[in-house]
Amino acid sequence: MGLQADLDAGLRGALKAGQSERVSVLRLLLAAIKNRQIDKGKSRPLTEAELLEVVVTASKQRREAIELYKQGGRQELADKESRELTILAEFLPAPVTAEEVEAKITEAVRETGATGPKDMGKLMKWLMPHLAGRVDGAQLSERVKARLNQLTAA
Repeated sequence: MGLQADLDAGLRGALKAGQSERVSVLRLLLAAIKNRQIDKGKSRPLTEAELLEVVVTASKQRREAIELYKQGGRQELADKESRELTILAEFLPAPVTAEEVEAKITEAVRETGATGPKDMGKLMKWLMPHLAGRVDGAQLSERVKARLNQLTAA
């Protein structure tokens, strides 16, 4: 079953169970998917990768909102965003371990022939499709930078 079918089934289940917060989160996510489809001007459904990208974006927005609400002393809103993030996380692939990320970076360096910091874009372009939704892009970027700096120093 694909991600779209999982989301539709999740919404139906939440509606039947009377879980208003879950219904709200899933409806917003499905609306974001529909908007992405319209933005892309496609008459076909989004691919699994495009769907995953929408879920990742929504999750990232929730994480950023949690931080801002905590900084602003609005713990009740941070808690609400945290609950929404938990719901969205159900539709994301399992996160990768640090060792798996390092292994992928090593594979990317070998595949792309990267030799230093100037190859950052090439490496990220190779890595993101392989790790989409499973690792935070900013954290991945930091690890890639560190690895490329090691290559230059060696």
